[in-house]
Amino acid sequence: MFYGAMIWDPWLIVAQIVCLQCLYYLTLGVFLSFLVGTHVSHMSLVYFFDFATITSSTVVGWCVIASFLFSSVAGAGYMIYLIERAKKCLDFSATLYIIHLFICLVYGGWPSSVTWWVVNGTGVAVMALLGEYLCIKRELREIPTRYRSRYSSLDMDSKALRGSTSLS
Repeated sequence: MFYGAMIWDPWLIVAQIVCLQCLYYLTLGVFLSFLVGTHVSHMSLVYFFDFATITSSTVVGWCVIASFLFSSVAGAGYMIYLIERAKKCLDFSATLYIIHLFICLVYGGWPSSVTWWVVNGTGVAVMALLGEYLCIKRELREIPTRYRSRYSSLDMDSKALRGSTSLS
């Protein structure tokens, strides 16, 4: 992909948002099933969307918190392949968590728990910052070329010639 000649494609943006949202909830479900599923008799959507389950007063609450934070780290990893640009990571992270807020509003009402806001605020920050860091690392990788060994040997020969002429 050539980043300079990019056109605005709303269908691509919507597809990226949907894909990132689905992967986030899939990962959250996996983490919740491993961490919370061992402590409760049955899993439900309550652990995804009800603010009352995110609490620091129970072991299950801490497992839910850990699941949300691990999912935000995984979401940052997904952004390397879905978004590919560091400058877009904050936008997509914020969009994901705003959509999550709307789903939580519909499911359980306005989140009145301070813990919910702290966990989700930390999640969006972790996803955005880690996603930007990982995307920057990927953007700054050296571009592989087929003729690398030939050009690097020519470059080394020219440096050697310059070095031998300056000494004489």
